Amino acid sequence: MPDQPTRFSRRSLIVSIAGTAGAAGAGVASGAGARTTEPVVQVSGAAVRGAEPFHGPHQAGIATPQQQYGFFAAFDLERADPRSGKRLSTGQVAANFQQLMEQWTAVAERLTRGLPPGPRPVPRPGVPADSGIADGLDPARLTLTFGLGPELFERIGKAERRPRRLAPLPEFGTDRLERAWCGGQLLVQICGDDPQVISRAFRAVRGRAPGLARLRWSQQGFLGLFGDATPRNLFGHKDGTANPRPGTPTFDERVWAGSDEPDWFAGGTYLVFRKIRMDLPKWDTTTGREQDLTMGRRRDNGAPLSGGHEFTTPDFAKVGADGRRAIPADSHVALVHGIPMLRRSYNYDYAVQAIAEPIPDAGKRGHDHDGHAHDHSGSGHASYDSGVLFCAYLRDPAEFVRAQRKLAAADRMNAFVRHTGSAIFAIPPGVRPGGTLAAALFRGK
Repeated sequence: MPDQPTRFSRRSLIVSIAGTAGAAGAGVASGAGARTTEPVVQVSGAAVRGAEPFHGPHQAGIATPQQQYGFFAAFDLERADPRSGKRLSTGQVAANFQQLMEQWTAVAERLTRGLPPGPRPVPRPGVPADSGIADGLDPARLTLTFGLGPELFERIGKAERRPRRLAPLPEFGTDRLERAWCGGQLLVQICGDDPQVISRAFRAVRGRAPGLARLRWSQQGFLGLFGDATPRNLFGHKDGTANPRPGTPTFDERVWAGSDEPDWFAGGTYLVFRKIRMDLPKWDTTTGREQDLTMGRRRDNGAPLSGGHEFTTPDFAKVGADGRRAIPADSHVALVHGIPMLRRSYNYDYAVQAIAEPIPDAGKRGHDHDGHAHDHSGSGHASYDSGVLFCAYLRDPAEFVRAQRKLAAADRMNAFVRHTGSAIFAIPPGVRPGGTLAAALFRGK
């Protein structure tokens, strides 16, 4: 697969979306940006600005132009009746799952159009149906994207319907996973350009879960306002340069499910989620030259160290004046080059977390600029939790596994990062008007 994407004007794309608001799946994979023209949809004959289409062959929040904020929440279906404590049968769990999908579909369809989420499943006298925290705000390009974890299918009696490539991710050699941030039977990805709108959406989703499912973990992230430019991660480097362009054959080949998947999964994809903690104090005291060698790209403009501009195809055979490869073989770019996926990641910065552990030194390789191991204990750095919520949408998760094994074995970046969370989900196809999420899972054989 070519590593160099075709660039195009984000502004012209948004204008196009505004003119064809009923179509889903249009978009660009690079980061959120300031917009002079927002998407518009019709709600009861009235135009609603900042609304992304909910219905379509694919779920929104994948090919959608990336929003500024992202929220991720994993749930597990209840195994027992919350009142009696009696274990639920497979049929009862499946019924609960279908009920939850119906409620989440209705909530998502309404919220993305700028409407209230609708009545609570079990209304209480005098209790408002909605939090009200987003009253007066437009939808801010809100999208809700739903995923199904590997354990779900057996739990609801549909093991034979599980997508072919959906399996738990292995634990890689450099992983330091915390169970609190791993796994999940259900995922809700909520993205938008206003964190208050996102907060309201999560409260509406969570409010439909009691008795049916319980929250397992949640994470939230952000992006800068980079306009048409590729967004930067907290290392200061551009993240997502090689993303495929939505609507092209390359994008379809890399992202959407193949023809050998179950019929109900046509139009779906897979999401690999990884919480990656960055040792920013160590990175910030490393020379700029070493940072660039670690990435294989220049920080200022994103160009590969072999020369050119950000979207120039890297030349891994090029040798510099010192007789060494311009792009080190153990640089991040060299190891992930050609992996077919769409990166749709978000930065996170939770500041000081008492439970966080320091990132162990993964080998000097010149990263310790003073020749000594960095000990940040006692200064607050050891418990500083910040990094990236890595999100990769792809047709075949085995491609990610292949890449991550290479990274775990040799990536220079291992000296600066720790993988603390890990999960994988099958993302069902989009919802047709009048349909519900994952309804096709229960149709046919």
